[in-house]
Amino acid sequence: MKKGIIISISLLATAAFATAGLADTRKGEKIDGAKEFQKHCASCHPDGGNIVNSAKTLKKATLEANGVKTWKDIVAKMRNPGPGMTKFEKKEVSDKEARAIAEYVLKTFK
Repeated sequence: MKKGIIISISLLATAAFATAGLADTRKGEKIDGAKEFQKHCASCHPDGGNIVNSAKTLKKATLEANGVKTWKDIVAKMRNPGPGMTKFEKKEVSDKEARAIAEYVLKTFK
């Protein structure tokens, strides 16, 4: 009986250390905005365009004309979009992923 308890405690301790190591690795990972954009956005915004509303592209001038100037503005639109756009909740696109996408958009579609 004692041997079984000791083995169980050892397994739990090993699992805890292994999980902690994975969490640290993930926490420090850099998110690829281009990859996340392709995954979540490119089907409606190919090459920075807009298949739903061609007047609202991701080009800098168009974004600015619609009051979208920073990565925070883009994330706000992702979280609470207008008609025709998919809403991206935090459970689907984390804040870090959303920021990476937004920074990619600002850098890429000038």
